[in-house]
Amino acid sequence: MCLGVPGEIVEIMPNPLGMTMGKASFGGIIKEVCLAYTPEVQVGDYVIVHVGFAISKVDEEEAQKTFAYLREMGELAELEVTQPE
Repeated sequence: MCLGVPGEIVEIMPNPLGMTMGKASFGGIIKEVCLAYTPEVQVGDYVIVHVGFAISKVDEEEAQKTFAYLREMGELAELEVTQPE
């Protein structure tokens, strides 16, 4: 099943290829994400991330509700897998 998971943008950084990248917090787990589809986001904004790409901006309340539902369903285990830096 393909999921889009909400995350809070904690850092935005340029990429040598010219594509804006960032780091998002998913309940305290930090992952690198591509922000090319959401150039308007700022640090502190919440986004829906699918396969490493932020695909839309959402408000914090909606992000927290979605995250709680995913946690209840046990769909967040893959976020805990260590990713190479």
